[in-house]
Amino acid sequence: MGKIILTGDRPTGKLHVGHYVGSLKRRVELQNSGDFDDIFIMIADAQALTDNADNPEKVRQNIMEVALDYLSCGLDPEKSTILIQSQIPELCELSFYYMNLVTVSRLQRNPTVKSEIQMRNFEASIPVGFFTYPISQAADITAFKATTVPVGEDQMPMLEQTKEIVRKFNYVYGDTLVEPEILLPDNAACLRLPGIDGKAKMSKSLGNCIYLSETEEEVKKKVMSMFTDPDHIRVDDPGKLEGNTVFTYLDAFCKEEHFERYLKDYSCLDELKAHYKRGGLGDVKVKRFLNAVLQEELEPIRARRKKWEKDISGVYEILKKGTERAREVAAYTLADVKAAMKINYFDTAEWLDEQVKKYSAK
Repeated sequence: MGKIILTGDRPTGKLHVGHYVGSLKRRVELQNSGDFDDIFIMIADAQALTDNADNPEKVRQNIMEVALDYLSCGLDPEKSTILIQSQIPELCELSFYYMNLVTVSRLQRNPTVKSEIQMRNFEASIPVGFFTYPISQAADITAFKATTVPVGEDQMPMLEQTKEIVRKFNYVYGDTLVEPEILLPDNAACLRLPGIDGKAKMSKSLGNCIYLSETEEEVKKKVMSMFTDPDHIRVDDPGKLEGNTVFTYLDAFCKEEHFERYLKDYSCLDELKAHYKRGGLGDVKVKRFLNAVLQEELEPIRARRKKWEKDISGVYEILKKGTERAREVAAYTLADVKAAMKINYFDTAEWLDEQVKKYSAK
């Protein structure tokens, strides 16, 4: 069996640096590694509609934004299949069959679902589609027989639920589905990059994101306004690293060679941290260094985006062809599932032969 990746994003807005270090950068590395036989990158618009049903235009408009971000970061349609979820009806049918394998109480215990419900203030009025999206996610993963799912740590409960569904299906109907494994970021700082205001999660509504598509000046302005240590008032004051957003970002983005280029007073990040902790190092100097590091990372992304923005028809064709190919793969899996469940009545003569034999014996 081949090694296959399935991953993706909800198109509810442009992608930001949290998406980049948490998954996008790793996807490009995996794509270029040659270690995988197939890579499917899903724009999960149907999943986005589970809590945006009253604003489908928001989802519709952001599909192209996400596609541009993908291509700008280096995802290559020759190596990765980029697809739009809602255009593959086989995923809905798989979800329908999987629903019979999961209890309501199990969905209620899913930590990711619980936290998302709380964050959106759904309380008792939870849309059924949102409540069952772990099942939909299982359909997405299994439809492409994914062996590997690169996601953030917060998605681990979702993948565990997928594994449970796979095990239950294979137990009841026979060995049909592939059980996937999660692949987490290898840099701990990338597991959950905070917002520039120090809040635990980046959010468009909070205005605390640095977007991949922002200009050099926009990025600089946000970096220079970043939350640091509120008690580090004077340069000579000792500073804290815990909860200091600037240093969290440096942990995620900084490399030793950046010091030679932008901050020759130090040889590595540990030296910079030690100076900050004992006092004598101002926030502005550290922020300027972070800005230089981020600009170096984001500049080629901005350049590629400008190129793709001039060829939107080409991006459209990439999405169309990728989705068509993905649908063919999902259709094969659905056929396997229906055969295992013995509900493929018209695909073979088996059911007819059974019925003829049954009624001719009377």
